Amino acid sequence: MAGTFKFELVSPERILLAVDAEQVVVPGSEGDFAVLPGHAPVIATLRPGVLDVMAGGARKRLFVKSGFADVDPVRLTILAQKAYDVEEMTGSVVAEELKLAEAELAGAQSDEARTAADTLVNELRKISAKAA
Repeated sequence: MAGTFKFELVSPERILLAVDAEQVVVPGSEGDFAVLPGHAPVIATLRPGVLDVMAGGARKRLFVKSGFADVDPVRLTILAQKAYDVEEMTGSVVAEELKLAEAELAGAQSDEARTAADTLVNELRKISAKAA
């Protein structure tokens, strides 16, 4: 297909999503970035946030806790610690993840760990507010 690239979202257990995508907006640790067909090769770390996937004319939003993005001109692979379809995240799932993130924040031993946990808490609160 012209105007698309292979997109795979992979967790440690399995491939979560494999589609021909037109665009994916990735929550990079240095800021969000959009991947389009022909993108320059990049390897980036992810921060907690939402992947915004445009594939087949439809939009899919996926929450990722952390991971890595591997981009080349014809492919994007996201290796994520954990990922959820935002539309399918129930209040109880968000509440449980938020509880874990707040505990992680309370127990953070370094500035880096504190910043990562704080980012996760804030992103989960955004999802929780939109779901309410």
